[in-house]
Amino acid sequence: MSSLQDQLKSLGFNVPEKHDDETSEQPDNSVDTSQPVRIQRQTKGRKGKGVTVIFDLPDNPDLLAEYASALRKTCGVGGAVKDGTIELQGDQREKAKQWLEQRGFKAKFAGG
Repeated sequence: MSSLQDQLKSLGFNVPEKHDDETSEQPDNSVDTSQPVRIQRQTKGRKGKGVTVIFDLPDNPDLLAEYASALRKTCGVGGAVKDGTIELQGDQREKAKQWLEQRGFKAKFAGG
């Protein structure tokens, strides 16, 4: 049985040949996880409603949006990215800490 590429060539399709010596350039997605991430519950200015705020994450807007989306899905709540922090509705400190530690961050609780 011939390979898929051979079959496509016999049907008249142009199949680009893949060279093993070509290396694909991938951007360096390494994230500095050495700095501790602070997790705090705040109610000030929110009419008594509590939110979980995550500080000291890397200053990459795309990465913050990706992390916020994953945390919202993990915790099952709404949230947003504001001023370089991630805000999650309600008290989600334990879930957020567990999620961050699974990704190699050193998370600690801040505030009272």
